[in-house]
This record gives sequence, C-alpha cells and structure tokens, in this order.
Amino acid sequence: MKKINLIVAVLLIFSSLVLAGNKLFVVTTISTYADIAKKIGKDKVEVHYIVQGDQDAHFVRPKPSYAVMLSKADVFVSTGLDLELWVPSLVDMSKNEKIRSGQIGFVAAADGIDLLEKPTVFSRSEGGLHIYGNPHITSSPLNLKIIAENIAIGLEKNDPKNTNFYEANLKKFKDKIDRRLFGDTLVNLMGGGLLTKLANSGHLFEFLTTKAYKGKKLVDYLGGWLKEALPLRNRKIVTYHKNWVYFAKLFGLEIVSNVEPKPGIPPSPKHVEELVGLMRKHHIKVILSANYFSASKVREICSKVGAVPVIVPVYVNGAPGTDDVFKLIDLWISKIDEAFAKVS
Repeated sequence: MKKINLIVAVLLIFSSLVLAGNKLFVVTTISTYADIAKKIGKDKVEVHYIVQGDQDAHFVRPKPSYAVMLSKADVFVSTGLDLELWVPSLVDMSKNEKIRSGQIGFVAAADGIDLLEKPTVFSRSEGGLHIYGNPHITSSPLNLKIIAENIAIGLEKNDPKNTNFYEANLKKFKDKIDRRLFGDTLVNLMGGGLLTKLANSGHLFEFLTTKAYKGKKLVDYLGGWLKEALPLRNRKIVTYHKNWVYFAKLFGLEIVSNVEPKPGIPPSPKHVEELVGLMRKHHIKVILSANYFSASKVREICSKVGAVPVIVPVYVNGAPGTDDVFKLIDLWISKIDEAFAKVS
C-alpha cells in the first residue's frame, strides 16, 4: 500500500511539472500588463513583471535578475514606445532573440492606440519628450481593451492550440470593461462597440444627452465608472506629471497645468510660485499625482491654495487593494470624487 501511495505521489508531482512546463512564460514591463495577461491567459500562463506598481516606469535599472527572467520568456510585453527606454539593454542581456521587437515573442501593448500629445517640436529643452506621443496609456479603461487584444495576439502566436481559450477570455475581459465603464443597461441597449467608438471620438455625452429611448434621455441609462465620475466633468485639475491625459480625456477633466514644468524636470521654486498663482486664478482645488512622485511637494503646493492632494498608484499593486485593474480604477475615481466633493 505504501508503495502504491509513493507511486501515486510521484505521478502527481510529475504531472504537475509537465503542466507547469506547458505554460507560456510571460514577462511584462508594467504590473498592469501582467494583470491583463493573467486575465487572458489564466492557467495557461505563468506571468512575471519588472516595474513595481509604485515605481516610475521611466527609471528602472536593468538588473541581471531581470535579464535571467527574460531569458526564459516565451512572451515579453512592453509598451512599445519610449516609456521603458531600459528595455533594449535588458533584452540584449537576456540573449533571448525571440522577444526582440518584431519577433514572435514580443508584444507592443500600445499598438493600435490613438496616442495623444504627439510632439511638433523636438528639443531637449522640452524635458523628457516622448517622440511618439504620450506613453501613459494605462490610465484609460478603453486603452486597456486594446492592450488586452495585443496581449491575446501574442499568446495565440506562441500557443496557437489554445487560441479559442484566449479569445474567449479576451471577450469576457472587454465586456467587463464595457459594463464597468458604461453600466449594464447602456451596454445592453447600445453595445460596447458603439459606446467605445462614441467615447473615443469625444461625442459620447453629446449623443447620450440628445437621443432618447422609451421617453428617457440615453444619459439617464448611464452607469458604471462614467456615472460615478459625472461630478468630474469639466472640472479643472493640476497633475504632477502627464500620467493622466487619457483618463482626463475619457472622464472630462481639464488638466490646466502640471507640477513638473516640463516632463521629467523637477519643479523649481519659481515654477511652484507660478503654479500657485495659476491655481488661485482658476480656483483649482485638486492636484492628482502618482504615488511615486514627491508627496511632500504635492502637499506643500496644496497647502498654499487650500487644495486637496490625490496621491494614488498608476499601476496595479501600487497600493493595498489595487491588485486588479478594476480595483485600481475604482480607487482613482473614488479618490478624485472625494477630493472634489471636499472643495465644492
């Protein structure tokens, strides 16, 4: 009997090793991409990430341990722009040809996203200029759907036998984003695809407020994050860095200025003085900042104008209770709503 139990135990260990070996080994730069990869790949993938949720993705030291991790990667997900400028040297260190840009194991998360703030002037005087456009794409739920599509394609290319599995999970993820963003009722009435097109074009609220269904304006059927964020529409705000432009466009916030005078350049006393004057002039009472920037600087400026600081993680796992993209966006909206409620 003991011999049989031992054989069974050995077989179980062996089968678990085989199953683990069959999983795609996925590495992502940003923790948010990792969360999405897990939602699409589920038990078919083993996912690791490099940039911590409370870390600035611009500045990562290419550690040998990261290169070792990438050397085992079947799939590598990066933004694909100039956010993670440390990626090429890390890929070189890994000696994994499969995950180089353009190869089967590389996924550019930003493919297909309409990038904002494409520069017209290319100069070092502009600070940390992003030549392709703003790379902080994860701040809009609509962008997360495109990122998920790109990740699904990457998984399918490297594991074609499970294509249907990945496609089914992608469909569920996109539907959940739509329902969390627009609300179940509006998605059932109009479909997530049409709502997404209207939102991306900037005409969603014009459409919802001018069209009716069963005697009610369509906007009355709005739910989800957009309904929760209605108090934010057309409100003025200051952000620390240009992390939030996609969020602001979708939810109707007006970013008047930034704590950084130019991207990547710390605020000088003169710039802070000018910013305080601008906030007083426009009655701006909220500053939004990623939690890897100087909280003391944000609070110092807020104290000068009676404003409320909103300091939150930009990426998944950047603070307790943000281990999922949906919880992260819940946090953003609730904290910004609370801040504006305090100053209204």
